[in-house]
Amino acid sequence: PGLSYTWIFNNSTLDLRGDGRRFVSQATGNLYLAKVEPWDVGNYTCAVSSSEAQRRVWGPPTALTLRGDGVMGEYEPKIEVRFPETTHAAKGSSVRLECFALGK
Repeated sequence: PGLSYTWIFNNSTLDLRGDGRRFVSQATGNLYLAKVEPWDVGNYTCAVSSSEAQRRVWGPPTALTLRGDGVMGEYEPKIEVRFPETTHAAKGSSVRLECFALGK
């Protein structure tokens, strides 16, 4: 609780507002990219902030490169849904449930 995840791309904070291809899960911190393009190539660094501890830490950079042969391997479709058995919410509040589909 109280953690916030941000991703840095080539030393600039990724602005994901209105971006339908990229998504950061605030539950896991994972960065998801759909339909990777040549301009996505570069270094990605995860930054985790804690409002309670008033601290921010950065992970090591991870390089994203494109394969020259255009082959990414065979991936069977996989759907991940991670919901608690019961979700409680106050009337009028917002609830966010995450679902991901991966595959080729």
